[in-house]
Amino acid sequence: MPGKLKFGLASINIGVSSYPETMVRLAQAAEAARFDTVWGGEHVVLSEAQQNIPPNSRFLDPVVALTFIAAQTRTIRLGTGLILLPQRNPLVLAKELASLDVLSGGRLIFGIGVGWSKHEYDALGESFKNRGARADEYLAAMRAIWSETKPAYHGRFVSFADVQAYPHPLQQPYPPIVVGGRSPAALRRAVEQANGWFGWALDLDETSRAIADIREVAKRSTRPETLGELEISIAPRVPIDRTMAQQFAELGVHRLVLIPPRNADTPALEQFIDTTGNTLVGQV
Repeated sequence: MPGKLKFGLASINIGVSSYPETMVRLAQAAEAARFDTVWGGEHVVLSEAQQNIPPNSRFLDPVVALTFIAAQTRTIRLGTGLILLPQRNPLVLAKELASLDVLSGGRLIFGIGVGWSKHEYDALGESFKNRGARADEYLAAMRAIWSETKPAYHGRFVSFADVQAYPHPLQQPYPPIVVGGRSPAALRRAVEQANGWFGWALDLDETSRAIADIREVAKRSTRPETLGELEISIAPRVPIDRTMAQQFAELGVHRLVLIPPRNADTPALEQFIDTTGNTLVGQV
């Protein structure tokens, strides 16, 4: 059915996009082009030992950046893509995200991952080994503080009771949760706890294998009926035209989150967004 595939814009808070004027121009251009989302990822610190990301790369905090964008837009949804949840205090993060959801009029999508760089965890004084277990507990704790009348949670890594945190998110019981990552644990987390799954920098074959893996995990997992269908978002690492977009849609992808061209200036990025809006959004 034409027009079902949604489009998002990735890396709105990174690199050239991280400069305030450019970030606003790109977010407003995406909104005008009928993109449904903009996404901001994170690395709190970058290690000089890592080879894939230069340590002087610009990463604005995604919650701060998306709040800034919220004040300059009206309809486009705001996705954290992805917050590294085990590096955060869950109650502090819950307060920040609830504030963003309220200030944006209920436009937040809460995307999380656990990360892959031990260097970053070491620098933050956090355990790399148990990051998955902490992510599961932190999600449960955040859902409790966001939605329960008498919120309480008691786990190995976080425990609280007899506290409140208002305002709750405008979206109740909580904003949509999206999980990224290809590991079995990440796929299980997506199936059992999330509204969506996010795959970063994948081509068609990789996307097909990831969706097949998700379906296998789903056979062995219990998914609450309240979560509905698992929405699949892919940030493709290949150029997208109408034919390619249709092929992603036929695999079961619901949203393509486009990675902006590297080293492009602001006018070129705006043109990229405008062209996508004119040729793909609402067409696939």
